Amino acid sequence: MELFKSSSKFSKKQIILLSIPVFFSNIAIPLVGMVDTGLMGNLGETKYLAATSIATSVMTMIIWSFGFLRMGTVGIVSQAYGRSDYREIIKTILRNLIIALIVAFIILIFLPSLKIAIKYFFSPSDETEVLVNTYLNVRVFSVPAELIIYVLVGFYLGIQKTKISSLLIIILSGLNIVFSSLLVLTFDLKVFGVALGTLISSYITLIIFLIYTYSFFVKKFKIIPKFENLLVKSKLIKLFNINLDIFIRTVFLTFAFLWVTYLGSKIGEDYLAVNTILLQFIILSSFFLDAYAFSTEGIIGFAIGRRNKNSFLEVVKNSIQVSFVTAIIISFLFLIFYREIIFVITDIEILRFIAFQHILWIIIIPPIACFCYQLDGIFIGASQTKEIRNAMVVSVLGYILFSIFLTRHLDNHGIWFSLLLFMILRSLTLGFYFKNILKKF
Repeated sequence: MELFKSSSKFSKKQIILLSIPVFFSNIAIPLVGMVDTGLMGNLGETKYLAATSIATSVMTMIIWSFGFLRMGTVGIVSQAYGRSDYREIIKTILRNLIIALIVAFIILIFLPSLKIAIKYFFSPSDETEVLVNTYLNVRVFSVPAELIIYVLVGFYLGIQKTKISSLLIIILSGLNIVFSSLLVLTFDLKVFGVALGTLISSYITLIIFLIYTYSFFVKKFKIIPKFENLLVKSKLIKLFNINLDIFIRTVFLTFAFLWVTYLGSKIGEDYLAVNTILLQFIILSSFFLDAYAFSTEGIIGFAIGRRNKNSFLEVVKNSIQVSFVTAIIISFLFLIFYREIIFVITDIEILRFIAFQHILWIIIIPPIACFCYQLDGIFIGASQTKEIRNAMVVSVLGYILFSIFLTRHLDNHGIWFSLLLFMILRSLTLGFYFKNILKKF
């Protein structure tokens, strides 16, 4: 947005205005998960929800593990944007598009091994295993489109065009909800329908925005994208280091949430299903709060590209404050509407009963977690990926140790207590590394 080229001030109002489009797109993402969960949770049998929980958790872990295709793109693009180096921006996008296709091909090859790992790790019933494999056989073919979409979102966030990045996600999520609902409710395709809905919506969205992005390069940057001069050693090494750090960080992060699913499966399928429902609240709040983190990423990179320390510190202070206030509001809304949301998501009485016993965790986690979400965005925008990696590794290892002890004594409440401690550990470790960003000025 041109707003930040003419001003070195980054007030709370400006951050909120830049974040508003991201709010709507970020709400759309967990809304897809809630709709899918609701579709499966109202089929009358726990196996459908359990299978979808396992399959989507694993696919989410795999796809989010390559979140560097978005996060690495934002940091490099935003700093190049601050220097007005448009050719480097386009080359960064093209390099990451190639990486996305290579990664997608590797995932497809290892699908049989993935199924074996799921059977060993989760020990699902025979019926549930069949449903899990049905989902994976379809969803795996959406991976190329989903990874390329990561790159496109990172590009638009990096140049502070949050309306475009948000429109992309909204269209993707909207189409996903429409197709999944149609295939499940009208054609009774159950788990297969949910996976197919994701596949169809991913490719429709990708085609639309690849065409738009090419046009954007030509009209705005006055450059025709070409796959030439991409193999520059220094650029590739920098990109590799950034992507590897974020990859390791994201693998650990997604494993942390997969660990919730795993621990719940060991207590029982009812608790596995309930935790899937409860995680929708956490995901909803995190994506909503991540709007500030996402919009801040581009501003942080832009401020660093301009070597403006005062603007950087102002963004950090104001973005953390608005994120915390928003988290308080989210928790208050959860407190008011918790029961109504649960009743919509599932009609199975035992799942409702167990879910109602865990309301405390859903309310207290968002205000505590908002600090680590925002710090993530600050470090990503600054391309301080080594620190992000180290902080996440320490936090996840501590979280696993806490969860093993607490689950043994508090059962399912122990899982949620340890998740709360995980958020605190993330904030503390990132706060420890904050001084390293200031060395850039």
